[in-house]
Amino acid sequence: MIATVTLAFALMLGPEPPPAAPVNSSWGNAVKAKAAGSAVLLNLGHSESQAIAGMAVPAAERLVEYQRAAMCNTSSAMTTTPLNGACPAAEGDAGVNDCGGDTPLLPMWARDRPNVASQTWSAWYQVDAGGCPADILPVLTVEDFRRLPLAPPVLNLQPDRGWVLVNKETIVSTERTEQTFRTELLGHGIDVIATPDTFTYDFGDDTDALVTRSAGHPWPDHDTFHFYEELGTVQITLTTTWKGQYRVDGTTQWRDVVGTAETTVTSAPFTVEERRSRLVSSLCTDIPKPDDCD
Repeated sequence: MIATVTLAFALMLGPEPPPAAPVNSSWGNAVKAKAAGSAVLLNLGHSESQAIAGMAVPAAERLVEYQRAAMCNTSSAMTTTPLNGACPAAEGDAGVNDCGGDTPLLPMWARDRPNVASQTWSAWYQVDAGGCPADILPVLTVEDFRRLPLAPPVLNLQPDRGWVLVNKETIVSTERTEQTFRTELLGHGIDVIATPDTFTYDFGDDTDALVTRSAGHPWPDHDTFHFYEELGTVQITLTTTWKGQYRVDGTTQWRDVVGTAETTVTSAPFTVEERRSRLVSSLCTDIPKPDDCD
């Protein structure tokens, strides 16, 4: 049975011409309302959008008021709400929306008056059937996700001394660190989590890029590395692909962003060199350095 408790907040409709009370409205996905002699189908998103738009209208100028509230549990042709007074006796069980963990939204009701001078309001009549927050929540699109100030993860090189040896391992690694953001869409506060998905290393020598989900490790446990086969000056570019999830204020579910974002970071130029070993008279770390170490 649906509880006869009104939702805590009221939404007020603005200057759009109000619909008249519906005929034969019922608990379902949508309800019929009469406006200008034609049947108008108001779904959850439509009625919510109208109501939110009207909140900016001064109270004294409102012709229609909207409020979400429980529906009386009866099978009569005309639905009603505790906003209109005590409910009739209950008849059977009322439908309940399964919102997968989110709290269902109660039906929307409206009342109207003929003009701003009138203090006489109509009875509350049903405008939508309620539903799940996901039906009216803003969607964080991939374009919204890509506009967030994602910081590229650090690019680590080993050895990192301005040069590497040809035909020897050049080790690369990064960090798999989530980033969190707080943003807003259509007046709704939104929490966002961005998680690294794949790392792509372009080694700047016209070889195939290395694509991996491993953030890598330093020597000797390294698993992401490259062998340069030619001498020259190169740079390494790391492109990170990010997946996103978001949660709208007032809900408990995290929802996936459809699509991914990318960040890039490029190392400073360094040289690929060839070094030959030879016998020297003493340690090249001695000070002063022996002449034959040059």
